[in-house]
Amino acid sequence: MPERAENLQIRRMKMKNDAVVTIIGAGLAGSEAANICARAGVHVKLYEMKPVKYSPAHHSENFAELVCSNSLRAAARENAIGLLKEELRHLGSLIMEAADKSAIPAGGALAVDRDEFSGYITESIRNNPLIEVIPGEVTKIPEEGIVIVATGPLTEGELFEDILRVTGDTSGLHFFDSAAPIVTGDSIDMTKAFRASRYGKGGDDYINCPMTKEQYLAFREELVNAERAEVKNFDREIVFEGCMPIEVMAQRGVDTMRFGPLKGVGLIDPATGKEPYANLQLRQDDRAKTMYNLVGFQTRLKWPEQKRVFGMIPGLENAEYTRYGVMHRNTFLNSPLYLSSHYSLRAKPDIFFAGQITGVEGYIESTASGFMAGFYAAQRALGIEPSYEPDACTVIGSMALYVSDPHIKKFQPMNANFSIVSPIEGRFKGKTAKKDKNNALADRALEHLKAFEDSVGKLTE
Repeated sequence: MPERAENLQIRRMKMKNDAVVTIIGAGLAGSEAANICARAGVHVKLYEMKPVKYSPAHHSENFAELVCSNSLRAAARENAIGLLKEELRHLGSLIMEAADKSAIPAGGALAVDRDEFSGYITESIRNNPLIEVIPGEVTKIPEEGIVIVATGPLTEGELFEDILRVTGDTSGLHFFDSAAPIVTGDSIDMTKAFRASRYGKGGDDYINCPMTKEQYLAFREELVNAERAEVKNFDREIVFEGCMPIEVMAQRGVDTMRFGPLKGVGLIDPATGKEPYANLQLRQDDRAKTMYNLVGFQTRLKWPEQKRVFGMIPGLENAEYTRYGVMHRNTFLNSPLYLSSHYSLRAKPDIFFAGQITGVEGYIESTASGFMAGFYAAQRALGIEPSYEPDACTVIGSMALYVSDPHIKKFQPMNANFSIVSPIEGRFKGKTAKKDKNNALADRALEHLKAFEDSVGKLTE
């Protein structure tokens, strides 16, 4: 990346004063925050505990590691998460730059080769002359200076206790999250599976494992009764709906999975010429097409049980697993009580938080919070008054306002969605009403985003 390196050398010469921001955590939020601070000419001290120590969900030494899925979800801008991606592109997001360069086929979703994705971000961060990477675990928030805490939803131990002390949050809110298994592509029986995307969108990007009614009911019966790994306090905790374990979903009703990850709608099984009664989709996990993720199959089944029960699905009888499904506890702050819309503590404005610990849920949402926290932290480090206030007409702004809304009585993590964006005037009718409305919201969002773009441009010029 010679052009990037040259620009960074120029920026180092333009380093503004002796401004410094300390960032704890080099996940998506921390990496994005570090990048925007460096773009502003601010020196960054980036603390990352890997490779000295790993969380239960992380395995790679690289920054911004994706662990739940290789999919960054919907790509189209008439979806709120797709629009958020577009907003981040307009703002010059490092994470989106990496995602676009490492993208692999996934129908209407943005999926990436995970190693390429995190490798690109790691190289960019490590080669940035304004970012000093400091390995090792941080157990306390620094007492002085501008700090961004981006330690992720698995924050625990002494640092978690110190966060509670600094914020005054005695609730220690948390919920359980889980990751789906990954199997090798050559172990999938393609005499039973077929390639296709739902409604023909994306060609043959997914591998599909169709199930008859009899096969589905037998699978559900075994799934409900399968042996599960013990997860401390799981039964007393909150399970995030977006990553519901498949066995929990199966317990909710006979057809619950068929209206979720196992729906056959929009697919035609070439063997029958009809929609499958139920259907598991497998999504490409790497550019070489050697690994596939079982879409929607987050689970806490014991590993031998995963192989046995999931092996009942046609095409997966002899599947080889490169990663079994796992479950872990995610921690988040009661942010509306403590955070401003700049992601800083109201009582201690030198301390910022970013990522899923704030209650934004999802990779791209974490990225967006990191961008905003980094933007405001850089301005504070430079002694500049905030030049922009979050706008509820944009997705990135609506999330900042959601996590800082003191009127919320029962705060829960939330993905980007249009329900927290300011309503748009006008009536939309007909079969395309929803799509038309969402496109109008997207047009308005990108128009409103120009003010933020201008502020970012002035900060980083």
